[in-house]
Amino acid sequence: MMNSEVRSIINNLQNVLDGNPWFGRPVYAILNEIHPVMAYTKPGGNSHSLIELLYHIITWAEFTVKRLQKDVESDMDDFEQMDWRLIDPHIHTWANALEQFKTAHDRIFELLRDKDDAFLKEKVDYREYNFRFLLNGLIQHDIYHLAQIAYVKKLLS
Repeated sequence: MMNSEVRSIINNLQNVLDGNPWFGRPVYAILNEIHPVMAYTKPGGNSHSLIELLYHIITWAEFTVKRLQKDVESDMDDFEQMDWRLIDPHIHTWANALEQFKTAHDRIFELLRDKDDAFLKEKVDYREYNFRFLLNGLIQHDIYHLAQIAYVKKLLS
């Protein structure tokens, strides 16, 4: 089975999450430093809180999981409703968010391990692009919002 590109995507995502990424500190290192009380504060009163940013990332990681699973029951409406969801501090705790984030990304790794490079050309359900674009986009999305999280964290510290 030819899966060198899939392995490269897995390695890139693992590096962003918990390795030595070129851009600086990995995702888990930064997320694990955030005090749960800080997670709900909106700098300036109207920007996104850390918890909102993290759940936004989770939404699209879970979207990726469902697309990799070819889950027809979880359609775009489900994910669009969860994107920038209303945060209930009793349900959406920082610890729950960290666990959901890790679980979604671990599931992506599990689902990718048995894929060959040919699957990357397949079209993603509900989208006009393929899995190569989705997976590389997920990595970019994680980095983009990590930068926002790091900045908000710095503003609140």
